Amino acid sequence: MKNTVYIISGPAGVGKSTTSQTLVQEFEKSAYISGDDISHIPVKGRGLPWLDQESLDLIWNNILSLTSNLLDYGFDVVIDYVTFPSEAAWLAEKLKHRDIKVVYVVLLVDDETIVQRDRLRPEEHQMGERSLILLHEFERDGSLSDLNKLYTHHYSVDQLPEIIKEIIHNEKYLVRL
Repeated sequence: MKNTVYIISGPAGVGKSTTSQTLVQEFEKSAYISGDDISHIPVKGRGLPWLDQESLDLIWNNILSLTSNLLDYGFDVVIDYVTFPSEAAWLAEKLKHRDIKVVYVVLLVDDETIVQRDRLRPEEHQMGERSLILLHEFERDGSLSDLNKLYTHHYSVDQLPEIIKEIIHNEKYLVRL
């Protein structure tokens, strides 16, 4: 069976980490990559990735290196990061020489839900207005296919297994180059 790289995306506060950390438990040999953790590897001299292209490039090159290393050792990889279609396509292109599947899912909710979910996060992790800005960026991104969108505002945490099943089994989320 082919190994799979799952890219779980969406704005801050939409449930990427909860979904990703549950998804990674579904596989016999799996790894979890937090893009936020990768972005904090450089301690000094790093810019905000949404404002500094060099910092964003470094993050994605590090994610690519880790993903490649893990695939070499037979792991399925779950990447948890705010990932736009161009970044998902770039990663898939870099990995296309491998016999793997790349799944790209963008979790989305409505404005009210994202504000509520953000407020439930610990204060030091709340994103406030940035969550809404990202949500609207995803909604306006003309290159984001409806096939990659998964609306979760009507799901409760208890229904997370349904979301996981949808991500694993629905081929509409496959990246096709």
